[in-house]
Amino acid sequence: MGLELAIAFAIAFAVTNGFHDAANAIAALVATRGARPGPAIAFSAVFNMAGALLVGSAVADTIAGIVDVSPDDAVAVIGAGVLAATMWNVATWWLGLPSSSVHALVGGLVGAALVEGGTGAVHWGGLDGWRPVGVVGVLIALTVSPVIGLAAGAALVRANRRVLRSAASGVRVPVRRAQWAMAAALSFGHGANDAQKAMGVIAALLLATGHIDTLTVPLWVKVVCGAALTVGTAMGGWRIVRTIGRRIIRMARVDALATQTASAGVILAASVGGAPVSTTEVVASSVVGVGAGRRRWRHVHWQVVRSISVAWVTTLPAAAAAGALVFLVWEAVS
Repeated sequence: MGLELAIAFAIAFAVTNGFHDAANAIAALVATRGARPGPAIAFSAVFNMAGALLVGSAVADTIAGIVDVSPDDAVAVIGAGVLAATMWNVATWWLGLPSSSVHALVGGLVGAALVEGGTGAVHWGGLDGWRPVGVVGVLIALTVSPVIGLAAGAALVRANRRVLRSAASGVRVPVRRAQWAMAAALSFGHGANDAQKAMGVIAALLLATGHIDTLTVPLWVKVVCGAALTVGTAMGGWRIVRTIGRRIIRMARVDALATQTASAGVILAASVGGAPVSTTEVVASSVVGVGAGRRRWRHVHWQVVRSISVAWVTTLPAAAAAGALVFLVWEAVS
């Protein structure tokens, strides 16, 4: 029963990830009136599913290696960690705060593992060449990716505006079409990166309980996690769309296109390299980068940026505390 419950929590995490983080993939498109929320969310859901099914399992392998606990304790530790992350996702979504699902997942798993076996129960890791390994490797990826997103957003918006200034009039339709293409790429990248987080959790559970012999992701796990993420995406996340797309800075369509292009590039590259990254962080930082590229720092709503940053910083320790508490409750009732 414990295994089935832990898998159910992992699927629930994928659903909350869908309606929490996937909204970022279409935030710029909706905020600049390139599409209505309903069609944009349905469009994003399709490409999320495609990304989940068509990209490999490098990110899943990274997530599965975060904790190092005995098979007897793996179900309780992983189940408690992913439940804590799910609870955090729901709470921050309700408040409209674009916090990071991967921060929540890492925090929940680490908190539960520390209570179970101390620091030895956590695979701290680092970098294996360019590939992130363990908690430290994931944190490096989570730190570097928003910086790249910010720089790419700034560079692309300046390039876009320079090109469009010298182009003939009537570029509105091509820009809108390009926005749709980048929304597809960003949604595909989100599906590729974020669905693998739930896949990694379930694969680790199956390995610990002897249902698979090696750390591989079975096809049924890919389908279930992709479907869960897609369902979550279809449920929508308008609260997050409003924060990312409208409250950080007012964007024109060319600005939104730069944000989408920068974010899609970072997330797709991370997915191929096995780096779990936060769609929320990458998209939000690229939006700030657009403000920098336009040299309109005063137009950036820094109070909103500060609120988002506080949510990012507090997510990992808060989720770790929740993971520890849920693990203790799990052990008490099992």
